[in-house]
Amino acid sequence: MSCRLILASSLALALAACGGRQDDAAAPTAAADKPATPTSIEDVALIPRDALFGNPERASVQISPDGKYLSWIAPVDGVLNVWVAPADDVGAARAVTKDDARGIRQYFWAHQPDTLLYLRDTGGDEDFHLYAVDLASGESRDLTPFEKTRAYVSGVSHLHPESVLVAMNDRDPQWHDLYRVDLASGERTLVEENTQQFAGYLADADYNVRLATRARPDGGQDVLRPDGDGGWELAEEIPFDDFLSTSYIGFTTDGKTAYLEESRGRNTTALVGVDLASGEKTVISEDPRADVDDTLTDPRTGVVQAAASNYLRKEWTAIDDDIAADLEKLEAIGPGEASVSARTQDDRIWIVAYSAAEAPAVYYRYDRKQGSGELTELFSSRPALDGQPLVPQWPQEITSRDGLPLVSYLTLPAHADPDADGKPDAAVPMVLFVHGGPWARDNYGYNPYAQWLANRGYSVLQVNYRGSTGFGKDFVNKSNGEWAGKMHDDLIDAVQWAVQQGVTTEDQVAIMGGSYGGYATLVGMTFTPEAFKCGVDIVGPSNLITLFETFPAYWASFMEQWYKRVGDPRTEEGRQLLLDRSPITHVDRISKPLLIGQGANDPRVVQAESDQIVEAMQEKNIPVTYVLFPDEGHGFARPENSKAFNAVAEGFLSTCLGGRAQPIGEDFAGSSISVPVGADGVPGLAEAMETHEQAVRK
Repeated sequence: MSCRLILASSLALALAACGGRQDDAAAPTAAADKPATPTSIEDVALIPRDALFGNPERASVQISPDGKYLSWIAPVDGVLNVWVAPADDVGAARAVTKDDARGIRQYFWAHQPDTLLYLRDTGGDEDFHLYAVDLASGESRDLTPFEKTRAYVSGVSHLHPESVLVAMNDRDPQWHDLYRVDLASGERTLVEENTQQFAGYLADADYNVRLATRARPDGGQDVLRPDGDGGWELAEEIPFDDFLSTSYIGFTTDGKTAYLEESRGRNTTALVGVDLASGEKTVISEDPRADVDDTLTDPRTGVVQAAASNYLRKEWTAIDDDIAADLEKLEAIGPGEASVSARTQDDRIWIVAYSAAEAPAVYYRYDRKQGSGELTELFSSRPALDGQPLVPQWPQEITSRDGLPLVSYLTLPAHADPDADGKPDAAVPMVLFVHGGPWARDNYGYNPYAQWLANRGYSVLQVNYRGSTGFGKDFVNKSNGEWAGKMHDDLIDAVQWAVQQGVTTEDQVAIMGGSYGGYATLVGMTFTPEAFKCGVDIVGPSNLITLFETFPAYWASFMEQWYKRVGDPRTEEGRQLLLDRSPITHVDRISKPLLIGQGANDPRVVQAESDQIVEAMQEKNIPVTYVLFPDEGHGFARPENSKAFNAVAEGFLSTCLGGRAQPIGEDFAGSSISVPVGADGVPGLAEAMETHEQAVRK
């Protein structure tokens, strides 16, 4: 099990994709006299921000292992909580958590009857605590009640329904010890004290720790196993080049077979089965174009039944003939993508989420025991978007200047592509929307940001630049040492492609992104200021040296990866490289409007990363608008804050690119938004802040 910590786009940037609701009275509908084929953006109904970025009506739908309950996340007085209903009576649902501040976004069922678990941090600090909820008593218990501790669940098993394996770093903030925690009492029992700087442990279904991983000074990783005498022995080595694409992911229930995502000796990651008695390895699934990155496993045996890879779109391959017909049934729902989000322990009932680029998630109950399988629609995540003018997303393969294929996704506003064939009829302003990570990727599917920007009149281009994962280790490793180098060249090449294709013109392009995407925005503003008309940076680092110095302590096992892939501040040469590639070093080159958004509690990209570039710009009298949220971390999780920031960004982009903007209106209500600098740079922002009552919720 490798530790893959990245500067990911925030949970909130992704959460907005799972659903939302608005008052019916506030939902505009297309006027009857609007033409069927729009010729201008005014012919397209304006989608309210609340429908895109407000709370989902229902999201993260699951079913309990025993099949008794359906569950989901939905708001209570505007705050996301977990709801539970009898599986045969959705109308009898009740909220079983009582969060009244930040909301709950991560939960799952334990195998102990009538027990579910959820994770929650404080103000975005990512020090997640694990809670257990007893449905019978209504009691909620903090299973990890320790200050400044980040807990994560390491194992849940139907063989031991009374307990779970939980990793906690309360003893040493750098390293997580492994505990077995009793769900009824909360008592924890030490399984492994991590005194050997292990990145993590992997246990089987019987809670026997079978493997551990540890980073090496050369950037590679050792996989270790118990030696039978209380110690550890080396089982195998993972070279540096394979670190991000090779890891053990689990065991069969009988403990005889391990599953491995493997890139050693190949380029794209294959799914490999390992016979633990003999050590023999068998390739189970592979794709020469893309990594195998997802699996379906039998809930009883732990045997992998299907695997998926994702080049332009996700494609599933049945390994077990018993579920081949089920996958075909789900594929027939529509042209989008279906995913299995939960299964009962007897494997009779599946919960399926279906969505497409122009359709947010719709949840289904799938009964496998009804002949060929029976699908029953449960509910939509965002019914407020029903009938709204959402648009398709078009996968593209763009070639970089040095010949790399860059899988990308293009979203065109309805009036620029009236026949919806994916080819622009007119050039319009464009937003280059850069994903975080950088060791992550953009995918096909519903994306609220792409839909929002397209509805305001902009084309949206999302590019999997070198370093993006899913396309083989060679593609990832070509990014080593290339922050603000060839990684940025890929983005510029994609913009030139869009200009050549008539998507936009070279003088009408903005750059926007979160986390690494925020860094890319700052790089665009400083390294290639002529390429972009303006930029929107969300929680992006400005100084790579101070970024490394302020990473969370528990990232210790991953730091050699950062040093070798980005730059090593422990050497004079590496430190100079990091300075050269830091936007703060070139701040005097900024000549175009810039909007910066930051969470004050961000543990990955701390507030000082935004503060220092804002201060440097002020010292040089360079205009900037800075939006700060005191109750957010690495992105904006609270819908009130997400809507507030996007209201500012919408006005900012309208001034820069000329698209339309919904007035700020009531979209600051309930938000903690503050604007320390540059409120006058966005229409209506200063006036809105004069009357805003800040609401901080942690």
